[in-house]
Amino acid sequence: MQTNPTHSSLVAVGDSFTEGMSDMLPDGSYRGWADLLAARMAARSPGFRYANLAVRGKLIRQIVDEQVEVAAAMGADVITLVGGLNDTLRPKCDMALVRDQLTQAVERLAPSCKQLVLMRSPGRQGPVLDRFRPRMEALFAIIDDLASRHGAVVVDLYGARSLADPRLWDVDRLHLTADGHRRVAEAVWQALGHEAEDPDWHAPIPATPPPGWITRRTTDVRFARQYLLPWIGRRLTGRSSGDGLPPKRPDLVPYEDTTP
Repeated sequence: MQTNPTHSSLVAVGDSFTEGMSDMLPDGSYRGWADLLAARMAARSPGFRYANLAVRGKLIRQIVDEQVEVAAAMGADVITLVGGLNDTLRPKCDMALVRDQLTQAVERLAPSCKQLVLMRSPGRQGPVLDRFRPRMEALFAIIDDLASRHGAVVVDLYGARSLADPRLWDVDRLHLTADGHRRVAEAVWQALGHEAEDPDWHAPIPATPPPGWITRRTTDVRFARQYLLPWIGRRLTGRSSGDGLPPKRPDLVPYEDTTP
């Protein structure tokens, strides 16, 4: 891996994690780790271009059908691909199909860019995700194998203790906070060969007194009402939170920081 490389373009492919939920800006839009990474890369490369094709809720088949060919055609220096986790969270998940779709995506994207970046997605501590952890780890084994065969970089967020901390996850318990996204951007930045700006991004955050019983129960009820029940409803009816939404940043154009 080249030290402190200069890249002229970045294309991000994926779902809500790459779209940037829940790193919300004052205008209601989402920033996220990919935008933060693009800002850093643009500061080193005049004329730097950036596209983010991610759409929340997408399964790996949809990512392959809707994003991969578009991304490959852009000819970017760096492409990030994060997908498949939504599949593992479904009640029924065909891991053989997930493997085949990821293989198709990597085989198309790797030759189309100078550096393909894959990730072992972060996993929040808690009983809900523990149920799906074997599937998640099977997904990560597939990713590791594809990376070794196609020269991709793997960013291990799953092994980062800081990102397992519930305090770095939003109230929906599915998406990282702004600080969580900042740490992911740092992880990818370092994986691409840049000098660390935060060497301890993966270190556990300092302990704080746990919330009381009433606070925890109130939070659980809010979570169930606002997030869990609607999520179950979408699964039962075959709908997605991303239905009808366009890609976040569909064109590979010069990066401009439009943060409010």
